[in-house]
Amino acid sequence: MRILVVNPNTTAGMTATITDSAARVANAGTEVMAVTSSMGPASIEGYYDEAFAVPGLLMEIAKGEKAGADAAIIACFDDTGLDAARALANIPVIGICEAALASTAFIAQRFTIVTTMERSRLPIEHLVHRYGMAAHAKVRAADIPVLSLADPDSNARDRLRNEIATALRDDKAEAIVLGCAGMADLTADLRAEFGVPVVDGVAAAVKQAEALVTLGLSTAKRGAYASPVSKPYKGMLEDFEPRKLTAL
Repeated sequence: MRILVVNPNTTAGMTATITDSAARVANAGTEVMAVTSSMGPASIEGYYDEAFAVPGLLMEIAKGEKAGADAAIIACFDDTGLDAARALANIPVIGICEAALASTAFIAQRFTIVTTMERSRLPIEHLVHRYGMAAHAKVRAADIPVLSLADPDSNARDRLRNEIATALRDDKAEAIVLGCAGMADLTADLRAEFGVPVVDGVAAAVKQAEALVTLGLSTAKRGAYASPVSKPYKGMLEDFEPRKLTAL
């Protein structure tokens, strides 16, 4: 089984963190194909960044499927471009936010997602409602710029820990969901420190992708996720005409 994991930002160091998380939980027979988007923002913090990350993401999804991937994972907690990717691809496509929420709901009635910036909190809150988890999940922002997570001289990790402590105290959270793929390498330490389940969406998405492939299931291609209609695309987006993109 081959699972494509796409980091939809352009920061290779974050892809390395994502790859390690995916590889730790993947079955022995699963090959993790991790890639960094070739175009777009260095990090995704809010709606503007998200919009410009989608073209590069779709290009990597198309290339990965042609290279033999059995499923794809979008490794951004905003589930960036998820609907478009599902329409484009003929393989299952998993968003790490949806995967994390679904997995955590099996083990906790009340849980808190701790993400990076306030501008990222609101899009994630919208996803919580979309996925039917509003009665179970609260979203907090720790005021952490995404790229600071990889900087040992920043106080990002301390801010994250402080926000988790607040969630456990004030939200009565029974579990914590890490609301950024760049936090994946902190999962084990945070579980040990706080003594509660801490869920990383990358790892959750890998296991759910494996399950879908094993069950022989893929995205329905009727209705909302029907393949895009082929039509001309103009200007800088000419190469994203569906017929051209799937021929990469």
